[in-house]
Amino acid sequence: MKKREFYYPSADGKTQIHAMEWKPEGDPVCILQIVHGMAEYADRYDRLARFLAERGILTAAHDHLGHGKSVGKDHPYGYFCRENAPDVLVEDVHALRIKTQEGRRELPYLMLGHSMGSFILRNYLCRYGEGLAGAVIMGTGMQPEGLLRVSLKLTRILKALQGEKHKSGLLNALAFGSYDRKIPRPSSAMDWLSRDEEEVAKYNADPLCGFTFTVNGFETLFTLIDRLYDEKRLAGMPKHIPVRFLSGEMDPVGDYGRAVRRVYDSFLRLGMTDVSMKLYENDRHELVNEADRDQVCKDLYEWIMKTVRTGGRPGKEQD
Repeated sequence: MKKREFYYPSADGKTQIHAMEWKPEGDPVCILQIVHGMAEYADRYDRLARFLAERGILTAAHDHLGHGKSVGKDHPYGYFCRENAPDVLVEDVHALRIKTQEGRRELPYLMLGHSMGSFILRNYLCRYGEGLAGAVIMGTGMQPEGLLRVSLKLTRILKALQGEKHKSGLLNALAFGSYDRKIPRPSSAMDWLSRDEEEVAKYNADPLCGFTFTVNGFETLFTLIDRLYDEKRLAGMPKHIPVRFLSGEMDPVGDYGRAVRRVYDSFLRLGMTDVSMKLYENDRHELVNEADRDQVCKDLYEWIMKTVRTGGRPGKEQD
């Protein structure tokens, strides 16, 4: 397995996006592109990427604007960009796909989006889904439409009053303040991420993780989610793409499985022909860093290989 780092231009026209690739020793059987979550970065998926690369799957990932090494003098952590940030995030994902596919167009190409990355991927499917061999939507959710509208209004008021790069403790508390309410005796504010205390401790100690989003960051995130209520936009998803939902039953982002089921059901109502879902008992938000992560990696690999072999045979199932 060979791992390399590289950069490519962001759609913001200013920033260089940091990216990584994990390449198998032999010829890859397919490609998986990972779209990471909020307040983290691509290399946190190194363990999963190595696991897949050792089994013949070329894996690629990038740091979103304002994350990891995709920062600059105009881009503090938790800030995306001033103009069209939701679209820029989607375009940066697509740019990596184009770059990774160079000379490999014959290989099946799949994507995985976690948490905020799942909302980006769901937007991506509406615009650029054609040609994908499969999509894994991990740690997703669906906030009530009315609450989203109120949240967007609040971010715009705060932006007008304090500026788009202001880091609002109020917004952060409203977004995440209740996430540990079902955890008995939490040892930190981030225990909702995983049952594995060592993994939570590593996250808390990592200077590139857990930062507070700017007002711009929250406005962008809320807009990405809000767009997923747009029926005309959702109609752009190719109906034949195999989609796999993965989440923990104790993940507050997915409302403890309830919101994940709602999104799953919405995909069926949209006419998607190959949708499946697995909810992991007792697991929290970061499945790839959970106590049963080895099983999660195995399940993911098996679904990818089955999907690649069958070419996405239609079928609905729940585990």
